[in-house]
Amino acid sequence: MSATTRTRTELAEAREKKRLREQEVRHLQELAEWNRTLERRVQEQVAQVEQLGRLKRFFSPQLAELIVAGGADDPLRTHRRLVTVVFLDLRGFTAFAETAEPEELMDVLREYHAAMGRLILAHEGTLERFTGDGMMVFFNDPVEVPDPAERAVRMAVAMRDTVTDLAARWRRRGWDLGLGVGVAQGYATIGAIGFEGRWDYGAIGTVTNLAARLCSEARG
Repeated sequence: MSATTRTRTELAEAREKKRLREQEVRHLQELAEWNRTLERRVQEQVAQVEQLGRLKRFFSPQLAELIVAGGADDPLRTHRRLVTVVFLDLRGFTAFAETAEPEELMDVLREYHAAMGRLILAHEGTLERFTGDGMMVFFNDPVEVPDPAERAVRMAVAMRDTVTDLAARWRRRGWDLGLGVGVAQGYATIGAIGFEGRWDYGAIGTVTNLAARLCSEARG
């Protein structure tokens, strides 16, 4: 092989080695970028899960998921919808609260709230608020559901049966408590209520007032 031929071969090999090195560098850069993208997506998903978990502490699961998902329609915007509203509270609770120890009072509320909360979620209701022993739940918003009135009544019956069992245990401890429920259907104005530091998702209208008055008239 002549010197010229050897030189050309060496140059070709050098160019090929350079090309392979450059290709390896590009692959490493692409891999690093993919890793950064994957890490960013994982962080975004973790943040989304954490946000959803925080929102579920204040809003119904359906509303929390809508807020996180985003989309064209803002679930917190003010709107009007036909809903079924359920008010409930414990009969005899005021007298009980005046005589019970603070620990006993909170134990009853935690047990009562946990049992009612499970039924609200099971029937896909939206819990608007707690007011001590009182609760307001509505159906058909923010997610529309089939037969909201039937769901509301089924939930109310299940709550009645559950509190009957709870009340039997409470009576054995000397506490006479029962459940009052009011159910009404009608149009309500719904949306975010509050201020920058604290928002609630609420329903306002004659239907909520009617459900509250029916609840106050109901016997335990």
